Amino acid sequence: MNLEEDYIKLIFGLKIKQVRADRELSLYALSKKSGLSKSYLNEIEKGKKYPKTDKIIALSEALETSYDELVSLKLDKNLAPVGELFQSNILKEIPLDHFGIRQQDLIDIIAEAPLKVNTFINTLIEIAKYYNLNKENFFLVALRSFQESRNNYFPDLETSVSYFKQQYLSFISDEITSKDLEDLLIEEYGYTIDVLDVESHSNLKEIRSIFSRDTKTLFISSQIENSQKLFLLAKEIGFNFLKHEKRPLTFSWIKYNSFEEVLNNFYASYFAGALLIPEKTITQKLKALFGQTSYSNDDFISIMNSFPVSSETFFQRLTNILPGKFGIRNLFFLRFTSPADRLEVKLSKELHITNLHEPHAKKTDEHYCRRWMSSKLLQDFPLASQNSKVDAQISNYHSTQKSYFVISAASEDPFKTNIIRSIGLGILLHPNNSKAIKFLNTPSITSEQVGVTCETCAIENCEVRAKPASTLEEDLKNRASEIALESFLKSATDEQIQTKQE
Repeated sequence: MNLEEDYIKLIFGLKIKQVRADRELSLYALSKKSGLSKSYLNEIEKGKKYPKTDKIIALSEALETSYDELVSLKLDKNLAPVGELFQSNILKEIPLDHFGIRQQDLIDIIAEAPLKVNTFINTLIEIAKYYNLNKENFFLVALRSFQESRNNYFPDLETSVSYFKQQYLSFISDEITSKDLEDLLIEEYGYTIDVLDVESHSNLKEIRSIFSRDTKTLFISSQIENSQKLFLLAKEIGFNFLKHEKRPLTFSWIKYNSFEEVLNNFYASYFAGALLIPEKTITQKLKALFGQTSYSNDDFISIMNSFPVSSETFFQRLTNILPGKFGIRNLFFLRFTSPADRLEVKLSKELHITNLHEPHAKKTDEHYCRRWMSSKLLQDFPLASQNSKVDAQISNYHSTQKSYFVISAASEDPFKTNIIRSIGLGILLHPNNSKAIKFLNTPSITSEQVGVTCETCAIENCEVRAKPASTLEEDLKNRASEIALESFLKSATDEQIQTKQE
């Protein structure tokens, strides 16, 4: 479908409909005045037909407006946001088919009620401005929705990784090394591998790698850890094997130019995680862990350390395997960061499978609960530690009455000075999940009452509360006013009925 042609048809149809409404003409009356059939006019107004020149002239005469005005793509201020939406790159860049949406469906909706759609678009724009939602953030939110809609498990990518390993790495019997992947990039894909000296380029200290498309050179940070190097090499292979040419040139990303870049970056990352943490191997190890009747941090750490990846890559891989191989589809993944010298928790990444779980990002200045395991690890993690610190608890959310098994891992951020990050994976305590994980309902795991933010939390006498429950108190006050109003109106109505009866 040609979006530009559809846009021209839609704008023309909106104009005809708007001018007809301004002239207070029905489709029947316009049909009689213009000599065009009512059904044909209806198709025009819905953006499905674009008339030839002689018919546009007939319409301009019937509507008492100029030909140039009708064919102009300029909309008045009431419909301008609709035009801006279709003129922007958003609909071109987001592959709507991934979400089961046809572009024509959007066009039909807009054509059916343009003023209502315009109001909705205006609302979205204002919300985006309020929360400082830039283009990159919009793309990332769209990607997250795409992942969540697929339960973050992609069998076709798992198959691609298996096929790749059979084709290229079947001669390796031991663990894959950086040299194995470097050799493959050089010999099979014509790469040059070079060092990125971040000490000489202070503005690039947080960059792990840079790919030069012109020379097909991959520059790797001189400060990178082996697990990170393995991941970015595997990811680079993913771009090539999956034949994704549109891709970001840095890791971590500086700028995304299109949604396709974001999506391809995700696919390559998924490929890398599946290559370094094979589906069959991790599934077997988790089955053994989940079959135990009591939980042990040491057992979990042993599995995590058996793969040559960072704790974050391991936790992200769990969000593929748990839904895909164990049917666990009520879970969340969260990444938090905080300065090492003070607890200022920032939620920098999240993923929710099946439902939106607590906690989730709050674009406010409220303070996240310090009873979370992730917060505890951020507060207690020693700087310069070489290993991740792992712990788990049952988090009972006071506001929703839901409970989650939450396991977290904290480590020092290798690219940000004096910053600690923690990864959290939460699994809803649900009968189906308890069947898959035997230790979920055992007393071997510490249980804790938690909130979302201090400002919304009703837990009394909390020893780690950072701020009063001001938002909650305001909500309770408003609710009390609503109840009082309902009571007053009912009482007044009852008195009036009684007076009439007397």
